[in-house]
Amino acid sequence: MKAEILWAWRRLNANYWFYPAVFAVLALLLAFVCIYADRSGWAEWLNDVAWLAPARPEGASTMLQVIAGSMIAVASTVFSITIVAVSYASGTYGPRLLTNFMEDKGNQFSLATFIGTFVFSLTVLRTVRAEDEQPADAASAAATALPGFVPQLSLLVAFVLMVISVAVLVYFLNHVPSGIRIARVIEGIGSRLMGAVEKTYPEEGNDDGPDNRRSGKPLLVHKPGYVQLIDFSDLEELARKHECEVTLSVRTGDFVHEGLPILEVSGGDCTDECREAMRACFTLGFARTPEQDPQFLIDELVEIGLRALSPGINDPFTAVTALHWLGAATAKLGRRRLVKDICGEDSEDCPVHPLPDNFRHYVHRGFGAIRSAVATSPIAAKIMLSTLREVAVTLESIERRELLLGEAQLLREQARLSLEGPDLDEVEKQFDMLMTDFKQVSFKQD
Repeated sequence: MKAEILWAWRRLNANYWFYPAVFAVLALLLAFVCIYADRSGWAEWLNDVAWLAPARPEGASTMLQVIAGSMIAVASTVFSITIVAVSYASGTYGPRLLTNFMEDKGNQFSLATFIGTFVFSLTVLRTVRAEDEQPADAASAAATALPGFVPQLSLLVAFVLMVISVAVLVYFLNHVPSGIRIARVIEGIGSRLMGAVEKTYPEEGNDDGPDNRRSGKPLLVHKPGYVQLIDFSDLEELARKHECEVTLSVRTGDFVHEGLPILEVSGGDCTDECREAMRACFTLGFARTPEQDPQFLIDELVEIGLRALSPGINDPFTAVTALHWLGAATAKLGRRRLVKDICGEDSEDCPVHPLPDNFRHYVHRGFGAIRSAVATSPIAAKIMLSTLREVAVTLESIERRELLLGEAQLLREQARLSLEGPDLDEVEKQFDMLMTDFKQVSFKQD
């Protein structure tokens, strides 16, 4: 249940309508508070401010109508621009990046600001009373010294919100074209990937996850979908409560369907109720997400690189940027102990055993997946070899450096099938430089 609630909150926070809806409700409440202050006479001091000329009913009504009308028009334009940008990005960079743009807080808060200003202005507009209108009650008549009723405080707040909205509009017009720049897109994915690596593997080291799998009674899935979130804390609590060991059969991001095991339970006394509670710790959905899944972000970088190197696009420099960030993430993975911190301080006797992770898997998932496309481009091939060399010299583990060297050798063999002439010679020279640096680093450590 905790996993479901946590996941629902994260998805709700990522939806494009959530912040506009929240801002609309807050603007409505703010309008009621300001109107109450105006009707109660708490804002009469504004009439005595020399530099703040009190507004007349007709002018106040016109101003609020202009603000409300312009804000809803701008909100419609902002939404249209966002949809166009999202369509362009998903078609150019890949459909998996659609979630990144929909979750962009700059777009969400921009639309929310315009919607909130519109709701506030429209709510205040209904309280403005012209000079020849009959007051609704005595309190309304006493709210201001001017004939009719003009909520001076509410009008001032509406003006401030309008100024803020103009500033947000300027920000939005700069944010959208900046946000769909491919370098910015890749930088966002790469930074998010680096953060995910640090969060998933908090300890530095050179060892991979222990292969301590234990056989037990499998727990089967009842519906198909991608594993989007695993509530490890609830799994640990259930395992300790029933004195059993839980061995996971899937990772976050894996696709499962009915009849497949998601974990195995051994020892203890895990009842049917316990097994159902364990099954509820897994959130399944229609698509993969970056939550608890660094591989998803690696796949996004690989997808951008593959699209850039396709014959229809032929943009090796975009692929180069993706390779650079892929190298940075691989270097961070190479300096981490690839063991998930599930039980925290009680990790020594942790009853939950996830699938073991290893550096080889991540190297093949990243550089191995993009290798065939990189081998067709002399520019990308040289950069990938250079990136592998730069990653290798930062690692202390000889075994992990040899994995990178093996990936470089595979790239050279693939390039020999795709390139020829001077292009192939340059790739060979870059590989020789990698071999030289690799031997020098190995000699120094020996």
